[in-house]
Amino acid sequence: MRQFQVRLRSFQDVQAFVTLAASQNFPITVGSGDYRVSATSFMGMFTLDYAHPLLAQADCSDEQWADFSQKAASFLEV
Repeated sequence: MRQFQVRLRSFQDVQAFVTLAASQNFPITVGSGDYRVSATSFMGMFTLDYAHPLLAQADCSDEQWADFSQKAASFLEV
């Protein structure tokens, strides 16, 4: 399980992140505190507060993470 922070600043960012998450063959969740949603759910993603970075989790292998993190680099909070 990988944990990382994402920063989504616009509707287009959310749309691009959901599309990217949906193209992966492993689950990704995003949230803050105890509230978590599937990163593949537009409706769920739009219920989140984007004022701060969000905590995300991906249940993936090292190889899958390397590929995903490269594609998601513009959203990752370092």
